[in-house]
Amino acid sequence: MKKVTAKAPKAAKGNEAQLLELLKRVLPKATHDPELAGKIYAAIEHELKAKARVMAFEKFCSKVELPDLEPKTIADVKQQLAASFGDGDVTVKADKKENQLVVEVSLPDGQFTSAIKVGAVADAGSDEQEITLKFVPFPVCLPGDPELIWLLAKRENMSPEEAGIALSKLETEFWASKTGQKLIRDRVDKSFPEFIARAPGGLLNEVGLKRHYKTPEPVKQLRPAPKR
Repeated sequence: MKKVTAKAPKAAKGNEAQLLELLKRVLPKATHDPELAGKIYAAIEHELKAKARVMAFEKFCSKVELPDLEPKTIADVKQQLAASFGDGDVTVKADKKENQLVVEVSLPDGQFTSAIKVGAVADAGSDEQEITLKFVPFPVCLPGDPELIWLLAKRENMSPEEAGIALSKLETEFWASKTGQKLIRDRVDKSFPEFIARAPGGLLNEVGLKRHYKTPEPVKQLRPAPKR
């Protein structure tokens, strides 16, 4: 079975970024109430993100191969979904009448439902090539310990500043989510190391980031080669 990853269309991401950038410039001029402008911006940004996540999830499901509704096939699909959406709660149910598999994934930021039809998946061809963006290294560290590095990656069209803002915002949203609140109640330390170790890979991918390892690596200082 071919592995599929959830990705939002490049064009959609570009349009949303342009709209948010426009709102940043227009809202302060349209109202002299900074708090109101901030609430309007946050509400629109939340809706755009929610819409993009739904689109990405449906696109993901449309590319999953489902040759039949046999138990082993369904188990393989569920395993693929679990690997793609981190610690999200994945539920699948065979609908033999409609010849499809109903998929439900519960993530910290919401619940997503779709259906995967039985049959061959059409080749995406040039469309897949168009929306693929490469990841480039994005190592990060904490101010108090710059010698411990988390090896992350960011989309090549993101600046380090944009990636840092996205990572900081995602951490705040993670701890405010149901999953984050449950972890806090279970006495898990509300810290960056715990966040980056527990955040689902799918959530990081949605904001253009990727985690290579869950634990930091110490900086290795190389010795100069001896002169001949």
